[in-house]
Amino acid sequence: MAKSKTNIEVDTSQEVKAIARYIRMSPFKVRRVLNQIRGRSYREALILLEFMPYRACEPIVKVLRSAVANAEHNQGLDPNDLVISQAFADGGPTLKRYRPRAQGRAYQIRKRTCHITVAVAPMA
Repeated sequence: MAKSKTNIEVDTSQEVKAIARYIRMSPFKVRRVLNQIRGRSYREALILLEFMPYRACEPIVKVLRSAVANAEHNQGLDPNDLVISQAFADGGPTLKRYRPRAQGRAYQIRKRTCHITVAVAPMA
């Protein structure tokens, strides 16, 4: 058992996770949102994500709901008891594009992607 950010005891042995890969969004922008929900309860995180003004909230909500559905269906856990034990965004492959500039030059544009991982665990 480990303590999360909000001092809630979490049973990490029953941790269930979901991963969304190749999300067309910068991992830096996704981490800004994930840092706000890490360690919170499932219900609290959903409310927080619903009212945040960031575009990254939409894929994060999808992954969070998927992780909770996995926990409910595969492990038989109650969604009301779940806490977000891990939430992180890793960088995915970068799409490289070019923008024409003055005098025949070309500037590179990097369109970043990320892999979002959310793990939920029951409160102990």
